[in-house]
Amino acid sequence: MNNPHALMVQDFLEYSFTCTPDKEALICGKDRLTYADVEAMANRFAHALQENGLQRGDRVILHLPNSVELVAGIFGALKAGSVFVVANASIKQDKLLYMVNNCRATVLVSQGRNAAMMREIAAHAPSVKLTVLTGRGAEEAADTAVSPTTSFTAIQNQYPDTRPERVGIDRDLACLIYTSGSTGEPKGVMSAHHNVVFAAASIITYLENTPEDIVINVLPLSFDYGLYQLLMVFKFGGTLVLERGFTYPAQILQKMAAEKVTGFPGVPTIFALLLQMDLTPYDLSSLRYITNTAAALPPSHIEQMSEIFPQATMYSMYGLTETKRTLYLPPDQLKIRPGSVGIAIPGTEVWLEDDAGNRLGPGEIGELVIRGGHVMMGYWERPEATAQRYRPGPIPGERVCYSGDLFRTDEAGYLYFVGRKDDIIKSRGEKVAPKEVENVLYSLPGVTETAVIGVPDPVLGEAIKAIIVAPGNNLNEKQVLQHCRAHLEDFMVPQMVEFRDELPKTSSGKIKKTGLS
Repeated sequence: MNNPHALMVQDFLEYSFTCTPDKEALICGKDRLTYADVEAMANRFAHALQENGLQRGDRVILHLPNSVELVAGIFGALKAGSVFVVANASIKQDKLLYMVNNCRATVLVSQGRNAAMMREIAAHAPSVKLTVLTGRGAEEAADTAVSPTTSFTAIQNQYPDTRPERVGIDRDLACLIYTSGSTGEPKGVMSAHHNVVFAAASIITYLENTPEDIVINVLPLSFDYGLYQLLMVFKFGGTLVLERGFTYPAQILQKMAAEKVTGFPGVPTIFALLLQMDLTPYDLSSLRYITNTAAALPPSHIEQMSEIFPQATMYSMYGLTETKRTLYLPPDQLKIRPGSVGIAIPGTEVWLEDDAGNRLGPGEIGELVIRGGHVMMGYWERPEATAQRYRPGPIPGERVCYSGDLFRTDEAGYLYFVGRKDDIIKSRGEKVAPKEVENVLYSLPGVTETAVIGVPDPVLGEAIKAIIVAPGNNLNEKQVLQHCRAHLEDFMVPQMVEFRDELPKTSSGKIKKTGLS
């Protein structure tokens, strides 16, 4: 009890290493690493950063796919006292350059095959002092580079595996998580160590994680939902099975069976794929829980998932990068309130407000406001955007987060997502929440994906258009409209129905509505 240090994010790894050094921490491709292995790799990386002039609070951009190097890079950056920034491996050069210059990154880490792109970025980013390359071609590219460049392998061969001296306190920034930026440039959400520690502890509490849990992660670590799988597993001392994606579902299911996975976080697009598959060849009896966030799961899909995985507890959740996780539905409420995304996560509180700032009661629709230790510090060097999202709270001097999302509560206080404030369709003078229409469409057999949007209309103001993916199904427009008329009020029934082979997705697997028409 006499330790004056508040917990920092690198302590997740360091404590698990101290308790169980020989335990398998990370399974990634053919690599199987213990906590001692990850600790040693991260320590070497931290020493390399410090020796190359990295200062406390400097930013390290990790432009890598899910990999051992990315995990070691995250914890190594933290041990060096810096701020890590994970950039999606598929990000385009101009967007990556924007991120590098926006946060004035000191170190840039990428794959050897991206060496030419990194040279180009370093030439246009005066803040970059060191480039680190990983994987195939890294050594050759590092040898011929004109600016300071080394390889991840060279770092692992040259630097000691001793733990560097602790740098910083829990009020320091741990990471910047760039939001997808569907409108305008992406914004870096500033997460301090104490924010991350609080959020991870709260989620672990309701998921009831133990060191025996083996969690598979197919989501990119650039997406906060994916990133927190790593952070939480290392905090509770479990095992993480890290995959590069869900492109080959059969391989993932085989891996889940082989590794006896107990936790499976996913997003609606992943679960829609699973519902189309025959899962009988795979022994998934070890699966203890399934989590969903990014977008609410349609009630019909929740019902089907519960039938397919009767032994697994299903957690329906809601969050936004600005607060990490915000709501979760206690599993005993799933059958009672399948359309709800629940209540505030442990240790936090939420309420709904109208545009005038009045708190709302059951049945009324308003903006979700969030209060707690998970409310992040704001957007990196974006004071106007920060002031709009993070506003004064009930206690003088504190700030709460205004989500930008509309919800309603039932009599028992459970919350239901209605839509984004800027997503609401105004048709015939009525407000239509796309989510409500989408839930009805998902209850049609064969529908795997759908997006409901408003398109300009001279008479209606906005006409409602439903875009549907229903592979191998003979669904037609007449059947869709008939179904909608049976389950929706007249003004909510789409005026247009279009069938497509697929819908565009963000890097985190969400259906991307911007640009749809």
